[in-house]
Amino acid sequence: MTQLRKMMLEELQRRNYSQTTVKGYLKIVEAFAKYFHRSPDQLGPEQIRAYQVYLFTGRKLNARTVGHHTAALRFFFCKTLKRAYPIEEVTYPKAPRRLPTILTREEVIRLIDAASNLFHRAMLMTVYSTGMRRAEVCNLKVEDIDSDRMVLHIRQGKGRRDRDVPLSPKLLETLREYWRWMKPTTYLFPGTVNGSRADKPITSKMLWEACQEAAQRAGITKPVSPHLLRHSFATHLVEGGADLPTVQALLGHADLKPTSIYLHLSTRHLKAAGTPLDGAELSSLDQDKRSRRLHKK
Repeated sequence: MTQLRKMMLEELQRRNYSQTTVKGYLKIVEAFAKYFHRSPDQLGPEQIRAYQVYLFTGRKLNARTVGHHTAALRFFFCKTLKRAYPIEEVTYPKAPRRLPTILTREEVIRLIDAASNLFHRAMLMTVYSTGMRRAEVCNLKVEDIDSDRMVLHIRQGKGRRDRDVPLSPKLLETLREYWRWMKPTTYLFPGTVNGSRADKPITSKMLWEACQEAAQRAGITKPVSPHLLRHSFATHLVEGGADLPTVQALLGHADLKPTSIYLHLSTRHLKAAGTPLDGAELSSLDQDKRSRRLHKK
């Protein structure tokens, strides 16, 4: 297994996969081998199909997560071991398309005001103001704040792409106050080592916990997470009149299709569309019978 792990690691690194993907893929293949108590190179499509069923029924994972496991296993067998399995043999599970939950503007204000300290407040404001992904916020550096151009530089986000997002004056004011207190050197939001601040990025779990604590204090019952704030950022931009290509660029989407979902969440667009019933000429309600007695045909 050690040699196989080394082979897969080198193949992932050769293709310049992100560190998060590398760790996740290696962990998935290790769990797959452990489940069958055999070296993964001795397994194949039949075991992958059985493992998919286990992930759904045993671990109760959703379709997107099982799809991520499937992608890791296909990478191992097809790219590392060079086994050309057709996708029909190891298919990706069909994922239901659901609209994401979002916060109203009032709920976002309540959430930020309920932050337990300035550290958490600065993080929550950064996520909502920029629409950054959780990993992007964790790896944000002090030097990425460009107050002259009023932008934040996001370096090597998802897909290894750089982008700039607007820096809100309100966010800049908060970050300056936060910097005077925290004095971060490299990473804007430093993590800890043995309970003390260290010059390393925070973990994504810390950002998630900041959202959870603030939501509880604010009395918000929706499942608040950093990604929920990202969805809210995009929806509120669309409701404010921003066009989809602009929102796509700010979110760092490679395609416009995932960005278009925010049209379904924008009340401004939903109200503007109206319904066919609005223009229908119907008879007066006075002509409708109001008896509750059932009539036999």
